[in-house]
Amino acid sequence: MDCRICGDPNSAMRFAFIEFLEIPGAQQALHKTGQKLNGSQLRVLPSKTAIVPVNKELMPRSHEELERCSRTVYVANIDKALEKEDVRGFFEELCGPIGKIRLLGDLAHSTRIAFIEFIQAESAMAALNCSGALLGSLPLRVSPSKTPVRGDKEDRDALRQQQRRRQRQRQQQEGLEQQQQVTTAEGEHGAGGSDNGLNHSTAAAAAAGSPTPPAAVAAEAVDYTEAAAAP
Repeated sequence: MDCRICGDPNSAMRFAFIEFLEIPGAQQALHKTGQKLNGSQLRVLPSKTAIVPVNKELMPRSHEELERCSRTVYVANIDKALEKEDVRGFFEELCGPIGKIRLLGDLAHSTRIAFIEFIQAESAMAALNCSGALLGSLPLRVSPSKTPVRGDKEDRDALRQQQRRRQRQRQQQEGLEQQQQVTTAEGEHGAGGSDNGLNHSTAAAAAAGSPTPPAAVAAEAVDYTEAAAAP
């Protein structure tokens, strides 16, 4: 389902987080411990952390953005003392010209991250080899980006679209709930009306036959006949 490779590509020791679609797949992967991959012996352990999913709103929305992703890398563990131009100069010198770069971070985190979109896909491939290289006082972590570099306006537009979609979903849900409540109320009213009609019919029948039940009339006729025949 997902795979995140970490570590310096020039080092003999790298690691990865692999997420499977089903639990049996992960359980079978544990049996790969001891096997060799490209000459290196694997050690497979259960992960204590999940792979953080990518916000779907930030995923490529067109073939053009998908192509841009192939030229974009995600850089983590950037020294907070560095500025955007420091990061740009480092990667342009080693990899090639950059089209867009976005440097992110805040006071709550000890490091910063960046999304770098190169002019050519070959430059992005070269940037992956910079993982582990020192920039400032920290080693960089570079991996392929799953999202294109967008400007602030594009991000705001995507956020507005997400908010409008959620609002429509809430309105649709509220409409369905109101419709269900109306249907339930109508059903209860119809059932009550049927019961009332049945009660009224029963009462009317009882009132119509209230003077003397047929069995009582027959019994009275027999009594009169017997009385007339008696000596």
